[in-house]
Amino acid sequence: MSSQSAVGAQVVTHKWVIPRLSLMMFLEFFVWGAWYVTLGVVMGKFGLSALIGDAYSTGPIASILSPFVLGMLVDRFFASQKVLGVLHLIGAALLWWLPGMFESGQSGLLWVVFAYMLCYMPTIALSNNVAFHSLANSEKGFPIVRAFGTIGWIVAGLIVGTSGLSDSTGIFTLAAIASVVLGIYSFTLPNTPAPDRGKPLSMRDLVCADAFALLKQRHFMVFIICATLISIPLAAYYAYAAPFISAVGFENVSGVMALGQMSELLFMLLIPFFFRRLGIKMMLLIGMLAWFARYAMFALGITEETRWMIYIGIILHGVCYDFFFVIGFIYTDKVAGNKVKGQAQSLLVLFTYGLGMLIGSQISGAVFNRSVTAQGAEGLLQWQQFWWMPAIAAVVIAAIFFFSFKYKEGAQHGK
Repeated sequence: MSSQSAVGAQVVTHKWVIPRLSLMMFLEFFVWGAWYVTLGVVMGKFGLSALIGDAYSTGPIASILSPFVLGMLVDRFFASQKVLGVLHLIGAALLWWLPGMFESGQSGLLWVVFAYMLCYMPTIALSNNVAFHSLANSEKGFPIVRAFGTIGWIVAGLIVGTSGLSDSTGIFTLAAIASVVLGIYSFTLPNTPAPDRGKPLSMRDLVCADAFALLKQRHFMVFIICATLISIPLAAYYAYAAPFISAVGFENVSGVMALGQMSELLFMLLIPFFFRRLGIKMMLLIGMLAWFARYAMFALGITEETRWMIYIGIILHGVCYDFFFVIGFIYTDKVAGNKVKGQAQSLLVLFTYGLGMLIGSQISGAVFNRSVTAQGAEGLLQWQQFWWMPAIAAVVIAAIFFFSFKYKEGAQHGK
């Protein structure tokens, strides 16, 4: 199994590229899934519930500060796979430090989480960059590779859930070990050199003007705006779905949440089928509408008779994530020129995982602290009101996208 990619006039053949990239993605999302899903549950156990919104804001802030600059660095100076390895090794040390900070009640806890996210968030774009560079056909190959990222998240969730670690600081130790493995493995990945290596660095490069220039294309600007906006209600799911499921009465929180990743795996594998039949716009739109449906299911599923709706809401995560984010990464790769692909992927991460999720984490945190104040039946009614807000926001943003996004398939630089 091999793949070919052009570097200048030279064609490089990568051996066993799909399995190698698949293992990379498996570990990439195993690391994240091991601790991120139940972080809020652990914080609640240690009396830090009021800081959940702030903790989930560290990733978005890191996405704003670090990946975009690193995108410029890997386009100009360093091979992507080497930067990926270094960041995961540093991140492993920070994850190993966290359990002791929780148990000793040290005040710098959020700063360590923030430092870790400064290392981790750029690796999302870096792993995408390595994959897209190495694959001969991204539309067919990337969904398969990315599916193993979902498998990694599922396996991490099942390990955490079945071993009783959902509310334990052991989630950080598990993630640290996986991060060491991925850090070392990254140096064996297909070489992904800087396409503009050796060229003098200008002020235009420092401000990443070439990547921002992509926004001159109307369809890409509309996509970035809507991607940023839809990431605001998305933040509520990442930060509060697990505490909500715990409040409803589910015991194996991590295991229940893993149903979303199982769905994500299924739809990931179906992307090539839907891509040919629906195209980019319809898949992005369906993903946004699925977010509305997910939050509506959460709001309606608070009674014993409608509890099944919560399962449906979690399972909808596959459509929510795959049809928007995975298709968004593929679309961005198509729009970007060869020399700014790293910056373009980082641009999308900056606006979605960065700006959108930051605003969403702060808004959802403020709303949660103000509105979900009770326990029992009264608390569930408050949770219901909480979930209707991101549901309404998602359907409004989907409508804006439907009427304003104009993109011709096959025209990479169309207006």
